[in-house]
Amino acid sequence: MASFSFALQVNGLFHNHSISHSFDHLKTFLSSAVKKISVRTDIAKTLKNTSNRMLDAFVDSTFQFVSQPLLPSQKNFAPVEEIGEAVQVVCIEGIIPVDFRAGVYIRNGSNPLFGGLKYTISIFGRSSHIWVEGEGMLHAIYFMKDAHGDWIISYKNRYVESETFKLEKQRNKPSFLPTVEGDSPAIIAAYLLNMLRFGMVNKQISSTSIFEHSRKFYAITENHLPQEIDIFTLETLEEWDVNGAWDRPFTSHPKKAPGTGELVTIGMDGQKPFIVAGVISADGNMLSHKVDLKFNRATLIHEIGVTQKYNVIMDCPLTVDMNRLVAGGPLIKYDKEGYTRIGVMPRYGNADSVKWFDVEANCTLHILNSFEDGNEVVVRGCRALESIIPGPDQGLNKFEWFSMGFKPIEISNKNSNGFTQEGFLFARVYEWRLNMETGEVKERNLTGTDVSMEFPMINEDFTGVKHKYGYTQVLDSMASSSCGMAKYGGLAKLYFEEQDKTLPARDGKKGQLIKVEYHRFEENNFCSGSAFVPKQGGVEEDDGWIISFVHNEDTNISQVHIIDARKFDSKPVAKITLPQRVPYGFHGTFIPMPGQA
Repeated sequence: MASFSFALQVNGLFHNHSISHSFDHLKTFLSSAVKKISVRTDIAKTLKNTSNRMLDAFVDSTFQFVSQPLLPSQKNFAPVEEIGEAVQVVCIEGIIPVDFRAGVYIRNGSNPLFGGLKYTISIFGRSSHIWVEGEGMLHAIYFMKDAHGDWIISYKNRYVESETFKLEKQRNKPSFLPTVEGDSPAIIAAYLLNMLRFGMVNKQISSTSIFEHSRKFYAITENHLPQEIDIFTLETLEEWDVNGAWDRPFTSHPKKAPGTGELVTIGMDGQKPFIVAGVISADGNMLSHKVDLKFNRATLIHEIGVTQKYNVIMDCPLTVDMNRLVAGGPLIKYDKEGYTRIGVMPRYGNADSVKWFDVEANCTLHILNSFEDGNEVVVRGCRALESIIPGPDQGLNKFEWFSMGFKPIEISNKNSNGFTQEGFLFARVYEWRLNMETGEVKERNLTGTDVSMEFPMINEDFTGVKHKYGYTQVLDSMASSSCGMAKYGGLAKLYFEEQDKTLPARDGKKGQLIKVEYHRFEENNFCSGSAFVPKQGGVEEDDGWIISFVHNEDTNISQVHIIDARKFDSKPVAKITLPQRVPYGFHGTFIPMPGQA
């Protein structure tokens, strides 16, 4: 109405006076109008600024941020600073193979601002970040060749600079209140105050993994959209919403469909629609398919699987529930009594087209691979009896809970309080065979109880199709139990078409488990972000190398190890010593340079 009134007054000036006289009146009127608008704008801005300052003052006076302490055994989980410009690496033990690919080995991980993860104490109670939170930091090793064909290796690290990262960096202090773990009133208060102050309830951490699609690269955690990254500078570019078509969080592990190159994703939310699946065109410009899967709970789905025809959805009882939080329970919880099912969905199907298979209760965060085998869809993943995310329920000792969970699986005594068994975080490689015609499910462990395995990987050329080999990181159960955080002291190579002939009696019948080969690191050396690098011109599926960040806790030196996948138990072919410590992190990938793929 105001703009309409303004237009009427201007028209009246031109109709009743000479042009020059009207022009003078118009200038006077415009000047007055602008002043009035400016005053209104200034008042609105002042009110908003005052409101923000009052909210900030309330938070500063009511909430005390406290750093979560780290034990001496946890020192390599502590964050590091950015190194600045890329640094050339000259200390290399062994020889980088001539036919190793030119490219970038890059790993994502949690690197909290301001010294470490925080918790807050307030009149509402306590709320804290869980162990996977913390701003994402990328660590990259560049493998390039000079004009003579000699390797030039360099290292660089950099934060993923999301909008919330830049906001807190500018303020130079913790600002977002933790919203995942703690007392229900404190979490609810944090939700409301974060929304009022910043327009969002939580930070965009982007710390889990990094993936490529259509020669663009993205850092991701499934609580937000992917952040595009310049792979050479590690500069954060912009959020990727597929030209406005994707309006929700994005799984940490989308998958390329075999044959078409389309990207299959899934996104969860705490309110309906809880779970939405999507298919993105091979060029990354169009969301070709988007569908509400009509879940009745907000399942935290970390990874989606693909086959040549289907999408594979793991629906484990790890859920986000605001009603549970309001009732005094945890926001994120693994319900050991809840149902577990696996959905097989045609690539462009809808909720009604998903065929659901009820399976034994478990928590599987990572799928190793899935594929079609006759009438069956085969799914392989790392299966545990409880979820490592978010950690213990309220009132439980966090260190004690993780320490018990990481113990070897054969130890099954209850603790003094009797609230849980030990070894419940032990993960075994597992297989489900889902018969699409009869609905029958066959499931079995593929590995034994000697070592726990996680962070699986394969030759990605075999994503969604039948494969012979897989690889995992191997948990050092005793070191992890003593530390209260996961430490991986080796790697495993899985032979899916060969039987284990050395099966201990406690693990079951001979022929039931598969052959496993191990690569052990030296004592007190632990890895993260391992990835498979296919050999240029390789013929066999396992022609290539495993590459991994490895940290020596005795010397406090970090290296990158390159291991021949066909001589898996041999020493690394090369160890590259890095110019600074690299904290333990999450997922890594190797990205060949254009022309080297």
